Amino acid sequence: MKFIGAGARPGQPQIDHDLVFTIPNFLTVLRFMGVPLFVWLVLGAREYGFAVLVLAIMGSTDWIDGYVARRFNQTSRLGRVLDPAADRLALIAVAVTLVIAGVVEWWYLAALVVPDVILGSVSLFYFRSHPDLPVSRIGKIRTALLLLGTPLLLLSKLSFPLSAASFVLAWICLGLGLAGHWIAAWNYFWAIRRKGRELREQNPANDGGHG
Repeated sequence: MKFIGAGARPGQPQIDHDLVFTIPNFLTVLRFMGVPLFVWLVLGAREYGFAVLVLAIMGSTDWIDGYVARRFNQTSRLGRVLDPAADRLALIAVAVTLVIAGVVEWWYLAALVVPDVILGSVSLFYFRSHPDLPVSRIGKIRTALLLLGTPLLLLSKLSFPLSAASFVLAWICLGLGLAGHWIAAWNYFWAIRRKGRELREQNPANDGGHG
């Protein structure tokens, strides 16, 4: 069974509908709601075990909502924007929480935030909004690695026989995830520039004075 693009039906094109109330969008909203719960479990209750469970649920909904959208033709324009936004919020909020809790160093947060700040600035320059680009395969793998490495890192803080192995595996996933994050950002950067220039060539009147 393939994990990336699971649920897609061969020969049937995916159409982005003008839908709001769909199961995938509900699962994405659920992922948003998991963020403050995770923050409270780590910083307030210091319940790392339950925090790992919340991360596992959030990570699973990221895969399930994509599967349901493709399998049951529930892809939507809202979902294309909402889903990656939920991933970004989760990754950054979790990183901030772990920095405050002393689980990771500040450089981990910087490695996540800097590419997103650059991409956000370029998007605003060309589109004044979201560029509406499809999520790349590298981006999906990156997200999966980071969502897997984070709970493994939290598990390594608990007292159990495999905590040392969990720590090593966590940083393997996080290291590969960060590398994928920068590679994906590089690809998105050039994709945004290409799309922005094409749109300006098609609509020179809406250039807005950008050089």
